[in-house]
Amino acid sequence: MSTQTVAPARRRVWLFVLGTVALLCLALPAAVWYLNVKGEEAIPATGAVAAPASAETVARGAYLVRAGNCMACHTARGGIEGAGGKGIETPFGVIYASNLTPDDDTGLGRWNSAEFWRAMHHGRSKDGRLLYPAFPYTSFTQVTREDSDAMHAYLRTLPPAAQANRAHDIGFPYNTQAALAVWRALYFRPGRFEPQPQQSAEWNRGAYLVRGPGHCAACHTARDTLGGTRGAALDLAGGIIPMQNWYAPALTSGDEAGVAHWPREDVVALLRTGTSPRGQATGPMAEVVQHSTQYMSESDLSAMAAYLQALPQHASPPPPSRPAPTAAQQARGARIYANNCANCHGVDGEGVPGAYPPLKGNRTVTMANAANVIQTVLYGGFSPATPGNPRPYGMPPYVLALSEEDIAAVATHIRSQWGNQAPPVTALDITRVRSGNAR
Repeated sequence: MSTQTVAPARRRVWLFVLGTVALLCLALPAAVWYLNVKGEEAIPATGAVAAPASAETVARGAYLVRAGNCMACHTARGGIEGAGGKGIETPFGVIYASNLTPDDDTGLGRWNSAEFWRAMHHGRSKDGRLLYPAFPYTSFTQVTREDSDAMHAYLRTLPPAAQANRAHDIGFPYNTQAALAVWRALYFRPGRFEPQPQQSAEWNRGAYLVRGPGHCAACHTARDTLGGTRGAALDLAGGIIPMQNWYAPALTSGDEAGVAHWPREDVVALLRTGTSPRGQATGPMAEVVQHSTQYMSESDLSAMAAYLQALPQHASPPPPSRPAPTAAQQARGARIYANNCANCHGVDGEGVPGAYPPLKGNRTVTMANAANVIQTVLYGGFSPATPGNPRPYGMPPYVLALSEEDIAAVATHIRSQWGNQAPPVTALDITRVRSGNAR
């Protein structure tokens, strides 16, 4: 074959390759753009000023804002309620919550209900910018338009606070709209809550509250390295809460936080008071009860309990095998327990009803992931103060009193005594929790 024949063939191959690359370069951005605007409706012009919302609508909006625990993120410590400024740490940097008060220049004063709905349903700001998913629009997309409008109506009744939104401290490339667009194309599709006709009205109400306003999946679902929950946005199968290093246990496992076999009243009591005969809320869940669920109606708490109890239950995966602690480590853990823990939790881990929880058979103690045990021993904590539990007993911190080896030894002790069977804890586990790298 002559070189004159080969050269055109090679040119055709290269032209084909270059053409394919060019098409991909055009097609991929187009696909990402399409996935980010699919299903969005045009925002109507503001036009005439909307009529004031009824007192009933405002009250429903206030209830839903409380159910969504919105002010916990949108209020800085010591700041004006709803005025934003609180920093939310993420693996990619710090995101500062925005001002929800109706100030015209720095808050929602010029937002209409359609723009607010677009933020809730599509994760897009008034000016069209994509919002960071630290604002859990991946769950709020389930909120109905009627409820979104009620929340907007309530927020407009707050005292306006002139507090400018603080710029996020996010590094490149995560601080770009292009990165957010790719993230959304991978992990987010707008959705609406669809009642299941084969289920009861109570189940459907509970499903809506858990999946939508309550955004329980934001904590109780594992995330990948990009912070996404692809294919598992509502599985509630447990995961480490980024940067907080608490483990939000699986609501789908009786070994962790599943409540399928609890009496309904015990589930309601936990959500309403933070404590029940079968467990108590601590860590981030104590904050949820403190600021949100204790204010919800009995019927809504019962509906949430009905939904949570009906979740399919799965056995937790077996924990990784670890070498048994040495006799010296076992003796060390027993000694530390006797000196620091037995007075409250009992010699045999039986606890004190209404005061100190039992450690024997305690799921928080025996879960394969020991992050919550470690957090509690390190930093202590309280259940929430509620009308049903006005003076909760607390756990003192031991971060300054015990070494990492001591904490590992006593944690291993309580996880292996009185019939408890859980993997030992190592000093490296303590280091990971303290350094923000819990697994």
